[in-house]
Amino acid sequence: MPERKAKCSHTSSEHQYLPQPAANLPGNQAVELAGLFKTLGDPTRIRILYLLTQREHCVCELAENSEVSLSAISHQLRLLKANRLIKSRKEGRNVFYSLDDEHVESLFSQGLAHVIHR
Repeated sequence: MPERKAKCSHTSSEHQYLPQPAANLPGNQAVELAGLFKTLGDPTRIRILYLLTQREHCVCELAENSEVSLSAISHQLRLLKANRLIKSRKEGRNVFYSLDDEHVESLFSQGLAHVIHR
């Protein structure tokens, strides 16, 4: 079946008064942004990020406060780290996690504000 293109209902004389459409996102940015939102689409990962908005935590604290096993938390942390939402630092045998940067905190805060606002 041939692809159908959307047909605009404006006349050509009306188009001169309409603002030019913005350029679309480059493909790689659209894919990366979709991946970011996919990563944020899990309640356990959201709980982890919420805890990390308050302060850095070790794996045990995150598992305890998220009420999931250490192996499950480790899996979620790997995904969050791969998507540059969190970072880690070692102190002896302990690994501490924190938000990667202020963009992550802002993204989380804005998302939460959107959910709360009704």
